[in-house]
Amino acid sequence: MTTAATTPASTAAPARAPAAAPAGIRRPWTEHGLLFVAPFLLIYAGFLLWPLLSGLWMSFTDADITARGSTFTGLDNYTEALSDPDVWASLWNTVWFTVLSTIPLVLLGLLLALLANELKVVQWLWRLSWFAPFMLPSGVVCLLFLNMIYQPEFGLADQLFAVFGLHPDIGWLTDERYAMLSIAATTVWWTVGFNFLLYLAALQSIPAHLYEAAELDGAGPWQRLKHITLPMLRRTTVLVLVLQLLASLKIFDQVYLMTGGGPDDSTRVVLQYVYQQGFTGYRIGYASAVSYIFFAMILIVSLMRPWLSRRRAEEAAR
Repeated sequence: MTTAATTPASTAAPARAPAAAPAGIRRPWTEHGLLFVAPFLLIYAGFLLWPLLSGLWMSFTDADITARGSTFTGLDNYTEALSDPDVWASLWNTVWFTVLSTIPLVLLGLLLALLANELKVVQWLWRLSWFAPFMLPSGVVCLLFLNMIYQPEFGLADQLFAVFGLHPDIGWLTDERYAMLSIAATTVWWTVGFNFLLYLAALQSIPAHLYEAAELDGAGPWQRLKHITLPMLRRTTVLVLVLQLLASLKIFDQVYLMTGGGPDDSTRVVLQYVYQQGFTGYRIGYASAVSYIFFAMILIVSLMRPWLSRRRAEEAAR
């Protein structure tokens, strides 16, 4: 006779409990995370977000640095700024300085990096000699060029011409034709080291086997530069270009210290005009409106990099 085997109720397998989390892995505590982030959020809100929103509100008022209250004026400040010839003149000076400084800073940074990449013995000295000026404060650099380079007759710039028997009698910072060019030359000497290091780091990250394969195929130095080096540096070039555009558009220190915006306002840039309107003319509301117009312009430039990167990715996917 066959009997069916039954499992006693007391020995039935109990229902499985949820698996415990492995030792060392715990659920994150949101409250604790907020405590760690809170100091940064407070600093961010106090020193960046609040001034940003406060300045935006003041741009719609007739706020005066000498008065307590202010009246809402709507878009009057923006309308006045867009029709103010001084705003457009200072904007043109800013763009002109950006052109004069950005092109040589990008090209010279690349050239210096290419030369440094070929040096095997004294590369550290080459890097140091070009990056050291970037560590100097803007005030030191401007005073150095004011007192040693651009001094009439006795400055190094005039002495360099004198070596070739030339005495052009140029007012480097007092002549409208040369003032902005002189400021741009100062900026190039001061800041080219940053772009140089960015390019050098990108060059040294290019795989060596690409050059070895090209050399085996009979490619010369120019062909390797054209078909390997420059294409591999395209992303770095976009980064350097956008960073340099943003830095040049925000020019203030060099102009303020070297020319004060002169001669005849020929070097007055947007940020200096904002400073004059806000802290000399006491029109904080109007200065805020000009600042936000300029901020919108800088924001458009800053969006170039993701747009260019996205476009490059789309072209590569085709």
